[in-house]
Amino acid sequence: VDPIQGGAGTSINMNANEVIANRAIEILGGKLGDYSLISPNSHVNMSQSTNDSFPTALRIAILSKAGNLLQATEEVEKELRLKSVEFDDVLKMGRSHLQDAVPVRMGQEFGAYADAVTRSIQRLRQACKGLLAVNMGATAIGTSLNADFTYVDQVIRKLREISGIDLRLADNLVDATQNTDTYVELSSSMKNLATVLSKIANDLRLLASGPYCGLQEINLPQMQPGSSIMPGKVNPVIPEVVNQVSFQVMGNDLVVTLASEAGQFELNVMEPVIAFNLLHSINILTNVQHIFAERCIRGITANREHCRKMVESSVSIVTALNPHLGYEMSCAIAIEAMQQGSKVRNIVLEKQLMSEEELDKVLDIYEITKMGIAGKEFLAKPNEKI
Repeated sequence: VDPIQGGAGTSINMNANEVIANRAIEILGGKLGDYSLISPNSHVNMSQSTNDSFPTALRIAILSKAGNLLQATEEVEKELRLKSVEFDDVLKMGRSHLQDAVPVRMGQEFGAYADAVTRSIQRLRQACKGLLAVNMGATAIGTSLNADFTYVDQVIRKLREISGIDLRLADNLVDATQNTDTYVELSSSMKNLATVLSKIANDLRLLASGPYCGLQEINLPQMQPGSSIMPGKVNPVIPEVVNQVSFQVMGNDLVVTLASEAGQFELNVMEPVIAFNLLHSINILTNVQHIFAERCIRGITANREHCRKMVESSVSIVTALNPHLGYEMSCAIAIEAMQQGSKVRNIVLEKQLMSEEELDKVLDIYEITKMGIAGKEFLAKPNEKI
């Protein structure tokens, strides 16, 4: 049965009912297909409808797979967190608009990546909570026509026992049968995660660019030869596949959004395509994150000396002089440094604007990466400025 189908999942439901009916007939010693003994509709489908069994089955399927997705995401978070500690002593140039900004520690960059993934985990967990409410017993449109109250109570309890998932009956079965916003919430949380992962992958590709004519601030584990024509070339294939999976998840999210919006009145008939795309996103996000954590992030190394050399030669450290010399003077120093190819420190000393001792503190790269004003103790007091 094709997963994308009309009928709101009726084909899948009836196929399952027929398989169950024939298996029951077989156990009872009857002839396969003899529905006078066990009927797919009268017996197997008793107190049920596709419109409650299909979405309930989908929720169970999603929640069964969600554990693996969360585990893979936590694995990425853990590896990023470990790198943030390992690289905390790596001083480098931070960038905005792809231009030199101010110094930053590489550990701070990886810590930011980890925090973004942490928030994605929180969103996923919250979205999964909304899927615990099922509409089993709602039958056709949520009014529970032909569903005995005892059945509804028992089926939820049995599903909890079988699945190990803390399912509960939705408070409003009419609402739960026609609205699919909980699917959109989950899809959105996966899109958000994909956006975070893709951004991290973009950064890693740029930071590892080179090896001689790029940034080359980090080294990514080498996975395979990068070219069929260029000898020795190695490409960042793991971040590239993370990008591509992220694009697919974003596309899947659009389908889920459109399908959810396309419901009419008491039923959303587009649930099959919602199911297909949600499960696809869960599967590929789970797989790619395992690979990302194990075969990429874990093996990243930093080119410490290269990073330090670049940040020390950058004019952008002049920003730390703003509180001491003012923006206008600092700007003039920056322009002169770029025009002459000189270091900011040397120009300040030549102009006798600050002492060696003061510059040792104010232009200390590690201090610049901390909150506050580097060399605050050297700032002139209000009465000294007068």
